[in-house]
Amino acid sequence: MRVVVKIGTSSITTQEGNINSAAVSALCDEVAKLRSLGHEVLVVTSGAVAGGVAALKLGKRPTDMPTLQALAAAGQSRLMQEYNVQLDRHDLVGAQVLLVPNDFIDRNQYLHARQTLVRLLELGCVPVINENDAIASDEIRFGDNDRIAALVAHSISADVLVLLTDLKGLFTADPNLDSSATFIETVKADDELLSVRAGSSVNDRGSGGMASKLAAARIASWSGVRTVIASAQRPNVVVDAVNQVAGAGTQFLPRKRELTARKLWIAFAAQATGSVTIDDGARDALLRRNVSLLHAGVKVVTGDFAVGDTIEVIDSSGNVIARGMASVSSIQASAGAGQKSTELGEGVSVEVVHRDDLVVLAS
Repeated sequence: MRVVVKIGTSSITTQEGNINSAAVSALCDEVAKLRSLGHEVLVVTSGAVAGGVAALKLGKRPTDMPTLQALAAAGQSRLMQEYNVQLDRHDLVGAQVLLVPNDFIDRNQYLHARQTLVRLLELGCVPVINENDAIASDEIRFGDNDRIAALVAHSISADVLVLLTDLKGLFTADPNLDSSATFIETVKADDELLSVRAGSSVNDRGSGGMASKLAAARIASWSGVRTVIASAQRPNVVVDAVNQVAGAGTQFLPRKRELTARKLWIAFAAQATGSVTIDDGARDALLRRNVSLLHAGVKVVTGDFAVGDTIEVIDSSGNVIARGMASVSSIQASAGAGQKSTELGEGVSVEVVHRDDLVVLAS
């Protein structure tokens, strides 16, 4: 099997923000076990910024962008050094892979990144992946490493995605605040839990939280990848999660692989540059009849997008129900909103989004 394991900042650093050698060692021990069983393993790791904070003895994580990016540069080399030391104990070769949003947004770069990752696996390496925070533009992270892990799992057609965190898995409520919260063992592919809102990170070392892990599980499920959210502190947790041992974490079952790689890319990897809000009639048509989105069903157009850009389709309640590649520009979409196909100007596509370029996310 092909396995992607993601570990977050709070699980791989100490309370003081230093890289936790024991945690890296334990993770690499499990990677070695999986490799000995014939599995391919990729690790998505956070911790570069926290490592930089500790290395420069700042004491507290700053908030301004230039400093965060500088700290990522200082901490990434130390983080990778720790992985190399621990993987060397098992005669395994770690391979640093730093990704930026464009590696998922640009189709050609996306395919190139996938080719590189697959080749590393063929060579017997253990890819150790992080976002290239030192040069990332706009925001320090492309959302968070949970999403990156899910996108990596999708791109290399992984069988299992393991998201390691501070909790045993998903609970009916926050167990830190509600003593009656109960553990959820399994979430089915069509379960509403995959779209619920959950808490964000509660400490200043990480950026994720259960909400980001649920979003990642949703991406993975649509990609046909089984996902497990589990505690990084549990002994043998990764091996048990891969082997579907009861209690190893919350297991999210995958959907059947029905979408093409291109549609999965549109749905989850491409960056949306705008949106269209549609009426209830258009919503019903998209959900039930597998049709294209026409101008007549569009109420509001938001953003500045061109033909071929990815946009979100929003219903009257404000829910994103689909994503697709626009067949018209935002100017054309605004001008044609609510109009029948016969009323459109000459040369304007009758579809706002063609059904072949549309991915319906709502059920």
